[in-house]
Amino acid sequence: MSDGLPDSLIPYDEIVQEALRAVVGRVLGTVAKDGGLPGEHHFYITFKTQAPGVDIPRRLVERFPDEMTIVLQNRYWDLLVDDQRFSVGLSFNQIPSKLVVPYSAITGFHDPAVNFELRFQAQIDGEDTPEPHDEAENDGPAVQPVEDGSNVVSVDFKRKK
Repeated sequence: MSDGLPDSLIPYDEIVQEALRAVVGRVLGTVAKDGGLPGEHHFYITFKTQAPGVDIPRRLVERFPDEMTIVLQNRYWDLLVDDQRFSVGLSFNQIPSKLVVPYSAITGFHDPAVNFELRFQAQIDGEDTPEPHDEAENDGPAVQPVEDGSNVVSVDFKRKK
């Protein structure tokens, strides 16, 4: 790469991020339409709790003021998906909760059953990468993802200055 290349006037990084987030929407839409997760598939979805359009209970925002990870596996309900966001019912410490998450708030999507993973740049507060976070804490079985690096897609458009 050359430092002499001009900055692009076409926002390729934003276009690619938006397209990859649409993959999450398409996968969730298929699950919602089919009425459940096939086989051993399950999803870890990480998102910014303060992003525009995120609607989660106040107690969860207080507990996870920046970012949280949820698991969609056995104990979820009312998964609704559209072109901009998804909503789902989950239980946290035996308290049912409805979460609404726009795709633009998502910073990570992982299906450990097939070791497929997408990572996104944060789109708020000028941050470039997600901060470390606690494990998902919605009620459900704890599943340890395989970390062999297969099927991982990571897009990083940081520019050298």
